[in-house]
Amino acid sequence: MKLNKLKLFLIVLLSCVSNIYSQVGLDKLAQSTMNFLLVGVSPRASAMGEAFFAVNTGVESIFYNPAGLAESQNEFEGTVSYTQWIADINYLSGALAYNLGNIGTFGLSILTVDYGTINGTTLLPFAQRFEYPAGYIETGPVDNVGAYSFGISYAKAISQQFSIGGNLRYVGQSLGENKYFNGTTKKNDATKLVFDAGVKYNTGYKNFRFGMAIRNFSSQIKREEIDEQLPLTFTIGTAVDLFEIFLPEADQSTYLTLAVDYLHSNNFSERMNVGLEYMVLGRIYVRGGYQTNRDIASWSGGIGLSQSLGDYTLQVNYSYSQMDTFDNVNRLSLGFNF
Repeated sequence: MKLNKLKLFLIVLLSCVSNIYSQVGLDKLAQSTMNFLLVGVSPRASAMGEAFFAVNTGVESIFYNPAGLAESQNEFEGTVSYTQWIADINYLSGALAYNLGNIGTFGLSILTVDYGTINGTTLLPFAQRFEYPAGYIETGPVDNVGAYSFGISYAKAISQQFSIGGNLRYVGQSLGENKYFNGTTKKNDATKLVFDAGVKYNTGYKNFRFGMAIRNFSSQIKREEIDEQLPLTFTIGTAVDLFEIFLPEADQSTYLTLAVDYLHSNNFSERMNVGLEYMVLGRIYVRGGYQTNRDIASWSGGIGLSQSLGDYTLQVNYSYSQMDTFDNVNRLSLGFNF
């Protein structure tokens, strides 16, 4: 019965994948909307160059491959993270997970985006362009500019090797109001229901894992007279513990994970992310990664610390991402489980 359920899920997932490929075209590159959904919010993932779709486990999986939520070893997990993004944009995210054993694992998530101060402009009628040659005037800071996402998640282990999961999210973006020269205004708000789905498979050999996920699957948004797609992304990832291959006698309190992800999207051409995570003493983590085919992003790195306090475990993670042109990006998160 479990195998039949897995086959059914894979058929549905592959049908979604074929739909993705039918929507993705080179003529649509850099033309999607709500691109805040593409920004990683996990310091652990970002430190590994976002090569995370076969690695993620527990509550952080909600923001990447939701199938990893089923691999939570705790009854409750939570995380809060802050991302100091480029151009004075800041992300704040949080998620909770509740493991109900054989029933599965449920999750809740929230993401908010502060775009900082945005100054508005308005076009002028032709008669006023002699006074204002630029053809517009500034109208001051724009109110109510930002973005958000609220979601519910569910994941379940079909067997000791397979897990599946999905997110249903309500996302929105507010880009202020248009102020026309005739005095009228128009709000630039958009909302959508978005679906994510993923699977993970652990071969059982040297901790060799595969992950696959579809993110931001939804219908189009119509702005003015233009239909815009959300940044639909299909990711396949793999990960392996290098110590289990080359140093099988190494202590269980240490590992060195190599992860590689391949991304196909309607918003950019194919990309590959590569990352490493080294754990020592069972609680200290050192990470590094690289993202290919990016205009401004490239190398990243970070550290993490896990500390048990009785029945509780606290995790602190930090990442630093190098950016061209803009300021470099810092991320910080605090997680807990019990």
